Amino acid sequence: MGTVRAVIFDLDGTLLDTLPDLVAITNKALSDLGFPTHSRDEILSYIGLGAESLISQALPAGTSQEDLLRTLDHWRALYPVMGDTLTSYFLGIEDMLANLRRAGIKTAVLSNKFDAGTQQVVTRYFPGLFDVVHGEDSEIPRKPDPTGLLRTLSELACRPQEAAYVGDSPTDMEVAHRAGVQAWAVIWGYNPPASLKAAGADKVVQAANDIVRFACG
Repeated sequence: MGTVRAVIFDLDGTLLDTLPDLVAITNKALSDLGFPTHSRDEILSYIGLGAESLISQALPAGTSQEDLLRTLDHWRALYPVMGDTLTSYFLGIEDMLANLRRAGIKTAVLSNKFDAGTQQVVTRYFPGLFDVVHGEDSEIPRKPDPTGLLRTLSELACRPQEAAYVGDSPTDMEVAHRAGVQAWAVIWGYNPPASLKAAGADKVVQAANDIVRFACG
């Protein structure tokens, strides 16, 4: 095995294509409360910094804080029912995770999705495949704050220099560097590869099993 003992993953846009569900649930929440809906590309441009940021950007300019919180609460209430029904795996993800575990490498998820939604999705699509799973909550602030990543490393009993964080956004590259771990960027996610290279990606992942090759040396 190489020098990497643990690989920690972003969720949306890295392990799973969750965008169809995010479009559906966001537009349902907006429509139910009388607000205009958005196209796929518009909602894509809003994601990455958690549900509150998504809803804030999706609502019309000048919307009150009260209406923002009301819409966010409705969005979260809808999530258990329709939050992951259209989600799909990116190519090779399941085999890659199995290969990492066979190699004795620990795996974890750290997402900006709210924690209950993160746990729901991981339990459905990756039962038993991760040693640690965290989404945003009162103790895990949104990336690029490194608090959640450092906590995950501690729970994995792994030093930063022995770990890599895999993601699809400049925010993911930033949180990795702030925590002192390697930043690996996937090319199939929701951001152009050039933006990830500009954000300081240490490695660029062209295909899922590249992660195994990088980790095992």
